[in-house]
Amino acid sequence: MLTSRSYSRIIAGTMTWGSWGKALSTKGMQTLMHHCIAQGISTFDHADIYGGYTNEADFGKAWAGANIPRDQIQLISKCGIQFKCEARPHDIGHYQYDTAYIMAQVEQSLKNLRTDYLDMLLMHRPSPLMQPDEIAEAVTRLRKAGKIIDFGVSNFTPSQTALIHSRVPVQGNQVECSLTQVATLYDGTLDDCIQHQRMAMAWSPLGGLFQADTEPKKRIKKQLAILTEKYGISENQLILAWLLKHPAQIHPVIGTTDPDRIADSQAALNLELELIDWFHLLKASHGHDVP
Repeated sequence: MLTSRSYSRIIAGTMTWGSWGKALSTKGMQTLMHHCIAQGISTFDHADIYGGYTNEADFGKAWAGANIPRDQIQLISKCGIQFKCEARPHDIGHYQYDTAYIMAQVEQSLKNLRTDYLDMLLMHRPSPLMQPDEIAEAVTRLRKAGKIIDFGVSNFTPSQTALIHSRVPVQGNQVECSLTQVATLYDGTLDDCIQHQRMAMAWSPLGGLFQADTEPKKRIKKQLAILTEKYGISENQLILAWLLKHPAQIHPVIGTTDPDRIADSQAALNLELELIDWFHLLKASHGHDVP
């Protein structure tokens, strides 16, 4: 189930560009967009809830003045989470996936991003109450209107993905996957992406390795120190190269706004990690050899 678009292998995640992170100015966002594109990173990942429903509008304002043609970038966004915040003072956070809501959220994202279409729309997280027919109806109508090109899910299990796919083709799945979060290597998620040719995307691809230490992180960092010397590259590149080696052709969604780390991340595409070293890192994650 190949997508209709060409997405950059490294994807720029925008969650921390706004009020949930660096609070970049309009000019700062424009500079970062141009830097990403110069590095070969042309795909930008959004969600309606980022920044308490403010990030997309901030990005759209910046892009409108950045002199970047629409056909040179790809925009991914997500909907489905009713996030409790100032913009939506719900009693409780919840999920909503009826046809009317999905269509209204896409219209709002298009308005905020100042574009006529999304390259890919993702359902953000699975809901126990989601009706696949409702989702399929929204996707079908949005596609027919030219407002979305590709459709996928995010954080869905293989069975949840199959449920939606039974009504409408699912072309991608964005999940948490990294050296510190290896569950998707074993739970069938990545196998499902390979089998059905879905675009696999990994959020938090560095796995918080540069945050507070835990025993697994200490083991991984010890192994990274050995391999950075062997390959002559950074820890950041090695971690991404580990993901990139997987046969699911994973697209890491990087969250950094640091220009050097962005360039560093893109350079990971040039590294071919040896098989034995891939398993050394997996062993460090588990704390033991594979069975």
